[in-house]
Amino acid sequence: MQFVKGMVVRSKNGHDKGSFYVVCGSEGRLLLSDGQAHPISRPKRKNPIHLAPTKTVLADESLLSDSEIRKALSRFSGRPDFSKEVM
Repeated sequence: MQFVKGMVVRSKNGHDKGSFYVVCGSEGRLLLSDGQAHPISRPKRKNPIHLAPTKTVLADESLLSDSEIRKALSRFSGRPDFSKEVM
């Protein structure tokens, strides 16, 4: 399976098993962001064999900010979108 920038993937192995990420790039391993624990500025590196691709590819506009990534991934994780949460 070819992973492309903007593709939503699910982790199959590791302590983050079942978590959803967006592919932000590639450096031998894939660079992943979830907009929260792993923002765009500090992406997670993960081996592609430990990922399950989805059919969803986000538009480039959705990859501009962490809040847009959180909003897009909230429908996959089954958790509500907390991007508008007031602290």
